[in-house]
This record gives sequence, structure tokens and C-alpha cells, in this order.
Amino acid sequence: MLESNHTDHWLLGRLGLDSIPFHEPILVATFIAVALGGLAVLSLMTYFRLWGPFWRNWVTSIDHKRIGIMYIVLAVIMLLRGFADAVMMRAQQAIAFGDQAGFLPPHHYDQVFTAHGVIMIFFVAMPLVTGLMNYVVPMQIGARDVAFPFLNNFSFWMTTFGAGLVMASLFIGEFAKTGWLAYPPLSGILNSPDVGVDYYIWALQVAGVGTLLSGVNLIVTIVKMRAPGMNYMKMPVFAWTSLCTNVLIVVTFPILTAALALLSLDRYVGTNFFTNDLGGNPMLYVNLIWIWGHPEVYILILPAFGVFSEVVPTFTGKRLFGYKSMVYATVCITVLSYLVWLHHFFTMGSGASVNTFFGITTMIISIPTGAKIFNWLFTMYRGRIRFEVPMLWTMGFMVTFVIGGMTGVLLAVPPADFVLHNSLFLIAHFHNVIIGGVVFGMFAGITYWFPKAFGYKLDPFWGKCSFWFWCIGFYFAFMPLYVLGLMGVTRRMSHFDDPSLQIWFVVAAFGAALIALGIASFIASIFFGFLKREQLRDVTGDPWNGRTLEWSTSSPPPDYNFAFTPVVHDLDAWADMKKNGYQRPLGGFVDIHMPKNTGAGFIIAALSALLGFALVWHMWLIAGVAFVATIAAAIIHTFNYNRDYYIPAEDVVRTEEQRTRLLASHV
Repeated sequence: MLESNHTDHWLLGRLGLDSIPFHEPILVATFIAVALGGLAVLSLMTYFRLWGPFWRNWVTSIDHKRIGIMYIVLAVIMLLRGFADAVMMRAQQAIAFGDQAGFLPPHHYDQVFTAHGVIMIFFVAMPLVTGLMNYVVPMQIGARDVAFPFLNNFSFWMTTFGAGLVMASLFIGEFAKTGWLAYPPLSGILNSPDVGVDYYIWALQVAGVGTLLSGVNLIVTIVKMRAPGMNYMKMPVFAWTSLCTNVLIVVTFPILTAALALLSLDRYVGTNFFTNDLGGNPMLYVNLIWIWGHPEVYILILPAFGVFSEVVPTFTGKRLFGYKSMVYATVCITVLSYLVWLHHFFTMGSGASVNTFFGITTMIISIPTGAKIFNWLFTMYRGRIRFEVPMLWTMGFMVTFVIGGMTGVLLAVPPADFVLHNSLFLIAHFHNVIIGGVVFGMFAGITYWFPKAFGYKLDPFWGKCSFWFWCIGFYFAFMPLYVLGLMGVTRRMSHFDDPSLQIWFVVAAFGAALIALGIASFIASIFFGFLKREQLRDVTGDPWNGRTLEWSTSSPPPDYNFAFTPVVHDLDAWADMKKNGYQRPLGGFVDIHMPKNTGAGFIIAALSALLGFALVWHMWLIAGVAFVATIAAAIIHTFNYNRDYYIPAEDVVRTEEQRTRLLASHV
């Protein structure tokens, strides 16, 4: 009997039947719904025999375009989960007053708001940003793929399996109850002895490896694979913001990895890096997490700035005003983002000198951001503005983001921050920036480049509905939180005693309902766009009259992107080509070298996730086997040299001739 228990300990660790939350009716109902939905999808794929094509064309794909699309699909799926958490929080706060306890127990509510933050930042915003960069950047710089195609596939699946670990915590065990940054000592083993923080650590470690490698990949792609003639000052602004974003990723994500590794050592082997005794200090963790965390905000917002810099010139019919100042502002923001992290904890007791330095640098970083706003406004000045859906998202951003920026400058004043730092005012400011900047920017980018990816537009009616529901819903959801924050209401609370506050939370819950309609409308725009795809189809490849190089390819682009490497003579490369009578060549084609698809990225990422899951539950035997298998799979892939093929020149000729005839018939 003792031997059996010892074996079970090494095999199953802490995992048992009591780890499944049968006592939580919300979780049981969610599990049943997810299980039924999953079975329905599996049945449909089996019935229509889609497993083979799905594996060959998507799971194993190393085409940057397909990987970019999969990133965005992952983000939309996780958005539904993360927003469901937000709806539960808003509903709980709207009804939990006085004797009314609400429907979420405190320990469950704490898991919900932690999961909401983690999912929205790491598994919604980051995949949206990475997906757009993956899809657009290689075509914008005239490359056929990213520098390391296999690494791109591997990065995506690491991110996906990291998201899978977070989702697993919903049904097996529980998630962290610490807030999305898991400050010690709350995240230490004494205050969180359950598996929640371990799920947090290993989900972020797995996904973080994928993000870091993706950053390396895109930096090398932009630096080494630009088309002839495209020097740095001829790169599109989106390519510039992507370059700066990935520099931030490469420099900051190792800090996150190190901080989580030290926290895991505190939890697993009893070190004292972040304890209050034996030489440790929790503020070391807070510094490390925010040295990563504040640049992370700019990792998310810089690509959105790049999107707006593509959208505004397109829908105003003008060149971008102040291109050089845009580039300098982007680089300036990148550098300054390292010098402001401490404004997140002015109240730690650093002293007036330290707080003054970080307060001033925080105010300074608003200057290049404001310069970008003025450049977009000057681009729109006297332009022929077309109020298409991407332009609506852009104009909504300009109003909403400026409000969030101004409240950020207010919080950069240490005395004001002392009053507001732990209040709902801060929550409103953060969402003002992330929703008004990142989310609006990503929806603008998806709408703008969707016809490039699929050959037809999203349904414009439902796209406009999505914008208005999101925009109006945001103001209803978060302006009341500014008021509550100024009244001194603290964040992270699941229950309130003062009934006079309830009306503000009811209004905020109504705003969340409007945002839910916005998400539903966005999905409807995809669905009805698909149904009406012949009506909304674009045969020119350029439905918006875009100005940069990606619009010179067909919609959707061929696997190889460009039959001939383009030569760039102007910042607005595609506009310049059209102005000078660009003709597609019909001779001189050669075989195009392409790397083969591979399932190694999926397999190595799956083994990494298994390793993470085993470490969460202390399954030491499974963890050891998974670790060895991960290393072995990586080595086997390294020596698998048969990964290349060629697209014959005659196939390229045929594709380009069809494209030319299509263009000629349209004209």
C-alpha cells in the first residue's frame, strides 16, 4: 500500500478527483458547454473529412500568412473567454451590495479577475499584435516569408499551448487568486499553497518562450530581408513600429522569464528571493515584473500606432504627414518606455527624488505620443476622408486614447497617484488606453487587411455596428469607474456596503453589455461577409487604394508572395508603382525555393505544455519524461534536413498570367 501511494505520488502528484470543481455550478455548466461545443466541432470535422487538410495546411504550416491568421483566430477565441470573465465581474459588482452576496464566492471572484487580466494581455492583445505583424510585415518589406519559418510555427504553438494551460485551470484545479501580476508574498507558497499560481507561472513561461522567439524572428526579418531600395527611412510606419515592438519583446521578456523562474524556485524548493525574511524582498519582484510590464504596454500600443499610420493616409488620399517625426517618435517611445516602470508603485516608499525622476520621465513620454496624434490630424487636414470601418476605428481611437493619455499624465504626478493608485480610477485609465488604443487599433487592422488575406471585405454594416457598440459601450463601462475612483472606491472588491455606489456599477454593467454586442457584431461581420463574399469580393487586390507594398500582391497572396522581388523607390511603394505604370512581368520566371511544412513545432510545443502541466501538479515522473521527450524532439527536428521544395517556374507563370488577366478584365 505504501509502495502504491509512492508510485501515485510520482505519477499523479497532487492531481485527484477532488481537483475537479464539482462544487462550482458555474464551472460545471461551463465545462459541459465547452465539451458539447468541442464534440460538435470534432464531429463536423470528421464528417466533412477536414482533419487531413487541417493538419497539412494549418497545423504544420510555416507560411507566415497562415500563422498570422491562426494567431488572430486564437485571440478572438480567447477574447470570448476573457470577456466572459469581465461580464461576470461587472454583474457581480452590480448586484453585490449590503445583504446581497452576489453569485460569485470571493475565492472564485479573485480567480476570475486574475484570469481576465492574464488572458486579455497575454492571450488576446499579444496574439492580435503578433498575428498582424506576422501577416503584414514580410509583404510590406518585400520578403517571401519571415527569416526563420519553422521558428514562426513553433512560436505560435507555444503561445497556443500556454493559453491551453490557462483554460485547463478552469476545469482541473483552479487559477491564481493574486491579480494578473502575481505579487508576492500573496503568490508565495505560504499564502497560495494551491496550484493556481503554478498554472500562472507555467502558462506564462510556455507562452513567453513563443513570444520571445517570435520577436527574434521578426527583428531579423526586418533588418535582413527588406526589398532592394528599401532603406530604413523608406520602411512603412507599421514595419517601423513592428521593429521597435520586437526589440522591446527581445529585451523585456527574458526579464519576465527570470522573475517567474525565481518565483517558482521560491515555491518549489524554498528559496527566499521574494520573501520578507532570510534576505529576500517582495519589492525585487515588483521591480522586475514592471521593468517587463511597462514596456509591455508599448509592445501592445506601438503596432496599433503603426496600423493607424497605414489607415489614415489610405482613407484621406494623402501621404502621411511628418513621416520622419513619426519614426523618431516611435524610437523615442521605445527608449523612454524603459525609464518609467516605477510609476506603477510610487507608494513603495522610494523617496521624493526617485518618484520625481519617474514622474518627469512619464510626462516626457507623452510628448512623442502626442506628436503622433498631431501627425494623423495634419494628414487628415484637407484630405478626402472616407468614413470606412477602419477609419471609424481610427477616429474613435483618437478621442478615446487621448482621454486615457491625459489621465495617465495625471497619475504620473506622485501626490495624485498616492490618492488614486489602488482605486477604480486606475482601472478606468488602464482600460482607456488598452481598449481605446490597442483593441481599436487591432480591429482597424483586421478590417483593413482582411480583404488582403481572404479576397473579400468584412460586412461593412456589421463592422460599423461593432464600432459603435464598442465605442459607446466603453464610455458607459469605464467613465463611471473614473467617478468611483475619485470617490475613493478601491479595486479588486467583489462586494460593497454603501448602496449609493450601486447605480454607478449598474451603468458600468450596461456598458459591458454594449461591448458584448460589439463583439457579437464583429463576429457577425465575419459571418455575413463570408455569405456575401461574391458581392464584397475584391479583384484588384487593393480595395482601399492602399499605398504600401503588400497591396501589390493578389488577394489572397500566393504562397511565395512575390514572383519577383520588388525594387522600392519611394516610401509609398505601391502608390509609386501605380503612378509609374507598374506592369506585372510575364517572362524571366525561375523556380521558387520554399521550405516544407512540418509538425515538429506542434509536437515540441505540446510536449512543453505537458511538461508545464506536470510541474503544476508535481507529477515528477511525467515531467521528467516530457522534458526528455521535448529535448529529443528538438534534436530530431534539427537533423531533419529534408524540409525544402521548389514551386516550378511554369506554375508561377500560370498564376501570374491569371492574375494579369483578372486585373485587365476588371479595368
